[in-house]
Amino acid sequence: MTLIEKNQILDEKALNRALTRIAHEIIEKNKGIDNTVLIGIKTRGVYLARRLAKRIEDIEGQSVSVSEIDVTMYRDDVDQEQKQEFNLDTSNSIDIVDKNVVLVDDVLFTGRTVRAALDALVDIGRPQRIQLAVLVDRGHRELPVRADYVGKNVPTSKTEIVSVMLEETDGQDQVIILQKQL
Repeated sequence: MTLIEKNQILDEKALNRALTRIAHEIIEKNKGIDNTVLIGIKTRGVYLARRLAKRIEDIEGQSVSVSEIDVTMYRDDVDQEQKQEFNLDTSNSIDIVDKNVVLVDDVLFTGRTVRAALDALVDIGRPQRIQLAVLVDRGHRELPVRADYVGKNVPTSKTEIVSVMLEETDGQDQVIILQKQL
């Protein structure tokens, strides 16, 4: 199978504008950032959460706690043998009990990664509220999951792949759609 770049949906400037808007929306919806923590879903969600935290600090003049979560062992598409090899790393976890948790991910697709993240969070503690921030919502939900904050809604076909590229992992900031060629 070959992947062909179909089009760019966010360039660096548009990606940064989307994150700034999401940061403002998080502040507004939570009436500030007191009692709020950002938790990025590995891998790109972690970098997006850090960027959101920086923007929130620039806007509010107050820092917001950031952590990360690896949902590998909570996924329903990973077999039991793989799960047994995985150890939950809680060394970077922060207290989420009675906090407003904003889960951050790059792309919302079927909802299964978010479901796994919710299961993982419940194992860590009981937050007051959980919200979801995603850079791109591409549709095709298999579970009843909806993002509270969305950078861009992009209708896609199932033969397309939304590829989020970030400076931290890919050397550039952009979001493109790739088309699967059989």
